[in-house]
Amino acid sequence: MKNGMRLSAMFASVALLLFLTDSPGAGAQAAASDTLIIVHANVIDGISDAPMKDVTVVVANGHIKSIGRGAEPAPTQGTVMDLTGHWLLPGFVDAHVHVGNLADARRALRSGATTIGEAGVDHFADIGIRELNHAGVLDLPDVIAAGYHIRTHPADAYFIDFPQDADLMSGVRTTDAVRRMVRRMASRGVDRIKVMATERAGTPETDPRVRIFNDEELLAVVDEARKAGLFVVAHAHGDEGAAAAVRAGVHCIEHGTYLSDKTLQLMKEKGTYLDPTLSATVDLSDPEGEYDNPILQMRGRAMLPVAREMTAKAAKMGIKIVAGSDTTYFDKNNRSMSDEIIDLSEAGLSPMDAIKSGTSVSAEELGVGKRTGSIQVGYEADLVVVDRSPLDDIRHIGDVVVVVNNGHVVFNRLNVEPK
Repeated sequence: MKNGMRLSAMFASVALLLFLTDSPGAGAQAAASDTLIIVHANVIDGISDAPMKDVTVVVANGHIKSIGRGAEPAPTQGTVMDLTGHWLLPGFVDAHVHVGNLADARRALRSGATTIGEAGVDHFADIGIRELNHAGVLDLPDVIAAGYHIRTHPADAYFIDFPQDADLMSGVRTTDAVRRMVRRMASRGVDRIKVMATERAGTPETDPRVRIFNDEELLAVVDEARKAGLFVVAHAHGDEGAAAAVRAGVHCIEHGTYLSDKTLQLMKEKGTYLDPTLSATVDLSDPEGEYDNPILQMRGRAMLPVAREMTAKAAKMGIKIVAGSDTTYFDKNNRSMSDEIIDLSEAGLSPMDAIKSGTSVSAEELGVGKRTGSIQVGYEADLVVVDRSPLDDIRHIGDVVVVVNNGHVVFNRLNVEPK
């Protein structure tokens, strides 16, 4: 992994340590005024092509009330935060995670991810975290839940939740079977469906190029999801499986390492999003990363330049690139959303476009772009502050010093406390 990526991870780790030692208990809701007045901020709003300097942002009742340049008239009461020299951005929207408990969800939030898109987790932990956030627990991110993957061999945990599906232990290989799994997910209240269109990259016994479901099965997954008002994202490294998933009507391709020009063109025509999860491939290739296996490290080193080239090509074609870390935010996993934004920039996106991928574009792809993912009046006040300009050096995106979730400061390590 490059030094810049390690630097971003180091900043995140230091932030977590400072939070744990200097802040109130992680399970408590933050005590804060209903009004937060942010002054002298340099703002990257997630949608504009240029930043705004010396901006005042007023937050009230969890939403952005006003945005103005210079010394705007401010309410007489409220918490004032002076961000002179610092940069205010939308909270990160991590479009691909595997967060399965409250501790990991809190780590995600403290790294700046105020919204996360789950891509497979046991026992519907994602739904529980989502409901706690919606109930007002401020130290948890909002969640777009997916439940279990639709895959040929479901996780063992699936059968604990659905013992009536014991017949699927031998394999999920018919259109009726995949439809049943989609209905099970919908019955538990997921927000989206994830299907495996190819095998995994992160296990040595699988080949990420190999396709899994046939055309009819993929069409059945998408059709059944649409009946439930849900969209489908497809795990796909190999081109054949990815192309089939795009033809079936999936909303987003996750990973997409080996996508051909023909498949990218099809995605462009259909408006299919791409979530390349580059930081996960960087981690796969790193001897000091999460995957302590030489076969996987060799695989990662082979995949990484291909994935970067594919991402750059997709961006030039105008395919919408979203940002997903594909991490668990586990305490021994040092990747975060900042790393993915850095990797997208190093793959060829401009720093501003990489930031948009990790904020407004990811929010749009997750279906929440009309309420979060950018700094706009009326939007939820999900915000992060970084110490220096990420437009000058994208690696500064990793130095998150403040996190605001639903209008409340839940993490703060600025040198000067709010007035």
